Amino acid sequence: MSLPLANDRSHQTRSHDRGCASHTGITMYRLPKRRLSDWILLLALMAMAAATYFVNLTASGYANEFYSAAAQAGSVNWESFLWGSLDSGNAITVDKPPASIWLMALSVRAFGLSSFSILLPQAIMGVLTTYLLYATVRRYWGNAAGLITGIAFVLTPVAALMFRFNNPDALLVLLMVAAAHCVLRSLEYAKTRAGNRRRTWWMVLAGILVGFGFLTKQMQVFLVLPGFAIAFLIASPTGFLRRVVDGVAAVIGMVLAAGWWVALTVLVPSGSRPYIGGSQTDSFLELTFSYNGFGRLTGSEEGSVVPGGSSTSGTGGGMWGQTGWTRLLDGEYGTQIAWLAPLAFAGIVIGLVTLGRAARIDLRRASVIVFGGWLAVTWLTFSFMAGIFHQYYTVALAPAVAVLAAIAVTGLWVSRKSLWSRIATPALVLGSAYWAFTLADRSTWLPWLKWCILGFGILATVVFIIAALSSSRRIAICGMTLSVVSLLSGPLAWTAYTVATGHNGSIVLAGPSVTSSTGMGGMGGGMGGQGGGPGGGQGGPGSSDGTMQEAPSGAPGQGSGSAPEAPSGSMGQPPSSGSGYGNASAQSGSIGEGTSGEGMGGGSMGGMGMGGSSASSKIVSMLEQSSSSYRWAAATTGSQNAASYQLASQKAVMAIGGFNGSDPAPTLKQFKEYVQQGLIHYYIASSSGGGTQMGGSGSASEISSWVAEHYTATTVDGVTVYDLSAEAS
Repeated sequence: MSLPLANDRSHQTRSHDRGCASHTGITMYRLPKRRLSDWILLLALMAMAAATYFVNLTASGYANEFYSAAAQAGSVNWESFLWGSLDSGNAITVDKPPASIWLMALSVRAFGLSSFSILLPQAIMGVLTTYLLYATVRRYWGNAAGLITGIAFVLTPVAALMFRFNNPDALLVLLMVAAAHCVLRSLEYAKTRAGNRRRTWWMVLAGILVGFGFLTKQMQVFLVLPGFAIAFLIASPTGFLRRVVDGVAAVIGMVLAAGWWVALTVLVPSGSRPYIGGSQTDSFLELTFSYNGFGRLTGSEEGSVVPGGSSTSGTGGGMWGQTGWTRLLDGEYGTQIAWLAPLAFAGIVIGLVTLGRAARIDLRRASVIVFGGWLAVTWLTFSFMAGIFHQYYTVALAPAVAVLAAIAVTGLWVSRKSLWSRIATPALVLGSAYWAFTLADRSTWLPWLKWCILGFGILATVVFIIAALSSSRRIAICGMTLSVVSLLSGPLAWTAYTVATGHNGSIVLAGPSVTSSTGMGGMGGGMGGQGGGPGGGQGGPGSSDGTMQEAPSGAPGQGSGSAPEAPSGSMGQPPSSGSGYGNASAQSGSIGEGTSGEGMGGGSMGGMGMGGSSASSKIVSMLEQSSSSYRWAAATTGSQNAASYQLASQKAVMAIGGFNGSDPAPTLKQFKEYVQQGLIHYYIASSSGGGTQMGGSGSASEISSWVAEHYTATTVDGVTVYDLSAEAS
């Protein structure tokens, strides 16, 4: 059945390519025209996206201080910028490639260090991603489908979270969407010499975008490639050999875009560049294939920190939740991404059925394959990976879910007179409404919302049945309206909650706390704290039923102003000077600050190396007064600790052992040499953290013991500090 929403490319209409009017016979596709109402609705969509990503943006302060510190370092030192170093002294890099840090560092360099400059690139990328999704779907499925896609994407809670947060995922998603757009654009050209040349260049551009995706979050970007490859091999109008050539050209573009930086890590010897954080051998290739690669699938990630009692066998379970088919539907995972999951998976089938026997080169079928492959491969990988897996990773599914949900709606609407659509539509609406009801029921927030979702869903189902029996278009429109209210109420509410809430730390969640049967236990923004915090607060875990207990207003680590509804167990990363915290509640992704180990009090490392320290004003003042002759104003164990002090003082602070304190960087021998050369002013003591370490180095403990043995300890605001410029005993 031919869709009246966009030109059917099987007609082989040949039109001049925009901007290339001197060439004829290049394209086989004419872009559908926009009406005035289409432009108005597009402007409304973009205004909605801008509001979602920009309103209350600075409520999260420096968000994930780990990446914010790297951005600060890159803004003052070009070598730090190149490598993605955590500090401007270039001791160690973050445990990811630096592409996302480049954007933040440039923003900080342009506007100065602040919460806004750190988070501005992510918000801009959210708006760009929304428009690119709209533009891609509109080309092949029509303006209405493009608008539905954009709305569904903006109202995905985890997307609202990550495009307001400074983890690498925002840039990764933008690059994957852009690559998908390029693959589909390459298929628009005719089988002529000029058309073939254009097609090849679009594929090269797609490869370059994937390459930069690798420089953003390594091999995760490869999860979209199976869908890309299958769609191109099926839908390209050229012969098979030419299709292979174009595919090879895309691979070459990808290798060149990513390979130059990877080659630098290999060619520049250790000691002439910062240590590659997250690796055990100072190797980016090891980081790629082990800790951030296959280790994520098997659960074997040397150097990671695992809470006591958690599974380290790679068989599933433990703190990252039970693996399996339903993993992403469970607990917090479901409320992050799965509101429209039934509609999205149905969209694969509906899209293919609606197109029927369309030509092999039909672009609409190609789009279903591109985004269907994206959804299926990524969903399966996330469902069964046994290693570190955070709920916010699911933002990588948001574009595919939004596109396929829009295709499902479009396909059902244009086929509404067919028997299969009359049966499928009310069934899918009722099933989706019940699923949204169960997701909303996992939270005690807005208890009436779930009944509204279910009530409107049942009403929409009845109306669609009446429309099917009467063949009335007006009644069908009424059913569609009721369906929109039912299916989007949940994600709208969760997204609004996310926008109104500040998030900081390493593990963050969109929306309110939920009941969960996963190993993460409904932590509402982070894992339960494991010990006393710097303010004497107790970071308790979730309650026995998996719901998160609410902490009283003014909980430690919330920053200036009132901060109600901070979840218990999230000590939070306190705002450094000028961090720009607002008066919103702050959901921390940090683990509570422990008091075990050295027992140094405030400034202690988070319970698993993920909780930043509270940078007291006295220590910050002390670091700010450090002479510029020191390469590092201070050194401390763990990247989050170092990041807090660095952001507050804007002085380089060495993160001994990297993120988890388990990297062999520096070794005790190297640290002694730095001290003898007068490169480090202070050593700020920290606890060793709670939980069981999965291998890794013990250098951090050796350095701590050596400093305590040879230097005199002083206490500043409850924090143990050693002046390394003094004479060693």
